[in-house]
Amino acid sequence: MSKNDTVIQNPLGVAPLGKLLVKFALPATVALVVNALYNIVDQIFIGQSVGYLGNAATNVVNPLMVIMLAAATLWGDGCASFISLQLGRGNRENASSGMCNTFVASFIVGLAIMAVSMIFMEPLCRLFGASENSLPYAMEYGFIIALGFPLMAVLNPVTACIRVDGGATYGMVGLLVACSSNIVLDALFCLKFGWGVRGAAIATVIGELINVLWVLAYIPRMKNVSVRKKYFRPNMSAVKRIAALGASSFILQLSFALISAVANNLLAAYGAVSKYGADITVAAMGIAMKINQVALNVVQGIITGSQPIMGYNYGAGQYKRTKTTFKIAVIAGTAFMIIATFVFQVFPMPLISLFGSESELYNEFAVMCLKIFLVICTVNGFQICTSIFFQSVGKPIQASINTFLKQIVLVPLGMVIISRIVGVTGVLWAGPVTDGLAFIISVILLKMNWKKIFPTEKRETA
Repeated sequence: MSKNDTVIQNPLGVAPLGKLLVKFALPATVALVVNALYNIVDQIFIGQSVGYLGNAATNVVNPLMVIMLAAATLWGDGCASFISLQLGRGNRENASSGMCNTFVASFIVGLAIMAVSMIFMEPLCRLFGASENSLPYAMEYGFIIALGFPLMAVLNPVTACIRVDGGATYGMVGLLVACSSNIVLDALFCLKFGWGVRGAAIATVIGELINVLWVLAYIPRMKNVSVRKKYFRPNMSAVKRIAALGASSFILQLSFALISAVANNLLAAYGAVSKYGADITVAAMGIAMKINQVALNVVQGIITGSQPIMGYNYGAGQYKRTKTTFKIAVIAGTAFMIIATFVFQVFPMPLISLFGSESELYNEFAVMCLKIFLVICTVNGFQICTSIFFQSVGKPIQASINTFLKQIVLVPLGMVIISRIVGVTGVLWAGPVTDGLAFIISVILLKMNWKKIFPTEKRETA
């Protein structure tokens, strides 16, 4: 089968872009937002049943969960990009082999992270900012959450492959069913049975199990790739390429753990000598970060949904469709972040009050977190879109540089430097400073590489 034949048969290469983007981006956005709501729902019920110490404990464990999610995202997003590029080039065999190897690699990684987490749970909790007051809650929550890490490891890659295969709506429905189950179980375990953080953790793991069973049931229905015994033979060339393509997403997710750990420790240290205290600052900042994560997941869902379209068309040499898809995603992502920034600045208390009623000092600092840390988060939409665009067109180095500079270098360093100057609020002011710098870096990287990525229009197909 020739490349042109593949393009004609696959709607990714010929269907109207607006229709395609809605088809792929809407389920991906819903899935990512619902995924972010897992932990937020836990915090809402924990806040209502335990209080801010329970929320501080989940914020402490959150970096550990993000590390696991980072590993799962590496394989999931990397495999999605790999499959899209291979299908665009008409290479279904290699796409299937890469997918099956990804399933094995992700499950092994999930088991390894679960084992390490359970063995070193206490030192990890202390590393991530647990106080003597919140440590018992964090330990109880963390041990149960770690049991679900192998499920989380498999869930992300399988869902990503289903999305590329055209089953994004199926994956979205599974996640909605799992999240609904989690909410019902949270209410039952936390409020009815009074199990507190333990009940929230059990509800989360059960929800993940339901989701995994749902997505695994789709595998026999795959149309463009297939799961067969021969495809599970080790294919190190595909595995290395998938890992490289997923590196940017890995760095992005891993950076959330790093930023959370750095912020928790700085907030605990500087908060202890302020009028707020260590536990209030850690709990409030954790709430602000999770609210922001929901907004960022909407943007990531838009661009992740466009990833198969960009990857397929770039692999097929249809550069104009690739460019147009990227531009639409940037406009949509930026428009949403403008709305989100407005809500953060004008209506902070309604958002904060979802997580329970606390003291005036807690509310005061939580409002500051939203109003200062997220004051120019509008520009983050462009930065995320640029990173995933580089990933989609097979440029993992540029994608990784874009993500690494902001998330691993600028944000943690900014928190350390600015907090030394102005104290506990310096952690908050690091947000807008690094957001602005990261936006500039993204623009520069895109301008430097645009003509290299699209050197000529001669390969355009009808």
